[in-house]
Amino acid sequence: MIRMALKLTLVLGVLTLATAAALVRPAAGQDLTDVNAIVERANLAAYYAGDDGSARVRMTITDAQGRSRTRDFAILRRDVADGGDQDYAVLFSRPADLRNTVFLVKKHVDADDDRWLYLPGLDLVNRIAAGDKRTSFVGSHFVYEDVSGRGLEEDTHELVETTATHYVVRNTPRDEGADFAYWTVWIDKSTFLPTRMDYVDGTDEVFRRIEAVEVDVVDGYPTVTTMRVSDLRSGGETVSEFSDVRYDLGIPEDVFTERTLRNPPRRWLSGR
Repeated sequence: MIRMALKLTLVLGVLTLATAAALVRPAAGQDLTDVNAIVERANLAAYYAGDDGSARVRMTITDAQGRSRTRDFAILRRDVADGGDQDYAVLFSRPADLRNTVFLVKKHVDADDDRWLYLPGLDLVNRIAAGDKRTSFVGSHFVYEDVSGRGLEEDTHELVETTATHYVVRNTPRDEGADFAYWTVWIDKSTFLPTRMDYVDGTDEVFRRIEAVEVDVVDGYPTVTTMRVSDLRSGGETVSEFSDVRYDLGIPEDVFTERTLRNPPRRWLSGR
């Protein structure tokens, strides 16, 4: 579910829920040329399927030596406005040291997101600073920003290529302090789902890649159901597999409040 089913592409989203929306497309044979229209449609496709959604996610983290470990969690999303603010909640069930850990995001399109992480072992709620959004999400190769997406206004966009199947867009951060020089996204012309994102450093080398490995149609919405992020510098990758994906559940606003961190909304997180 995924600005991926999970601002788990997909990753993640993300972590990217990785998701998609049904969109009005240009007439057959006509390609879009307005890059802002393209990225806006891709943003809706990746993060705004339905009015809300839920999914179960298995995240497999593999290091450069081939050693793997897993994270299992459920993710909820609610749109405050289509293309606008959103709420996310993530509840971990495995491994044991992460069980009942809750990650909560209040995504704002015109301001920094609000993010909290509840650590049940310490009975502690940590507020995640805006500057930490590019740090690792629970030890995976995803970063916190991958879960709820990157704001469209944070980058300048350039359409660098139009192929038979994809729009290729180069995105350059407005913030000179970003940990990448730019990132390039391949957007599927039939679904407007981002299918690949390459992050490039100051030496013009791709050091990080996010890919939509598998896409299925769920409740009428094209949806990324397997997503991979690769560390191309040091090796290792994280694969997120989405199951029990559901849309338009009618999740109430009060599910996404700070007070629910210690008492997570299990009815909605269980998909029932």
